[in-house]
Amino acid sequence: MIIIISGPPGSGKTTVARIISRRLDFQLISSGDVFRSLSKKYGMDLESFSIYAENHPEIDRHVDEYILETMRKNGDIVVDSRLAAWFAVRNGIESFKVFLDASLEKRYERIKKRDTDATIDKIILRERSELKRYLDYYGINFKDLSIYDLVINTDNIGPEDVAEQIIKGVESWKK
Repeated sequence: MIIIISGPPGSGKTTVARIISRRLDFQLISSGDVFRSLSKKYGMDLESFSIYAENHPEIDRHVDEYILETMRKNGDIVVDSRLAAWFAVRNGIESFKVFLDASLEKRYERIKKRDTDATIDKIILRERSELKRYLDYYGINFKDLSIYDLVINTDNIGPEDVAEQIIKGVESWKK
């Protein structure tokens, strides 16, 4: 079974994906981890690397192909990725697709805890860059939530409760 967790930066997707992975004993695959490791390899912060990737589509394609191949080859996995749900739909890969969202203020608050250099302007810049790349490279409108099996606003819900909602959703979906 493949469980895909998507959403904008700071929505809680990585934290929730880790909880679900641990609780269900599924392997965790994170496109954010892959992208972050590439940004370090290139010696850039995430915002600069996102802008760089706008002119270097091979960056996103490398990350996206890795995620797609992993979904094709593995059984029980949790995928933390903004585009994996779209790739699953387009490639006929059965999966339970979840979109987590939160207000910009809440997401900034969360991101600031792990990145002291974060600003709302940097978050907006990164998101605009990603939205542009997704549309330019794949024709994907990231704001179109119609493909998801479950959409959760995480503003006022803790990660354990979000994970519980997803696990219950998966159980209903499997029946």
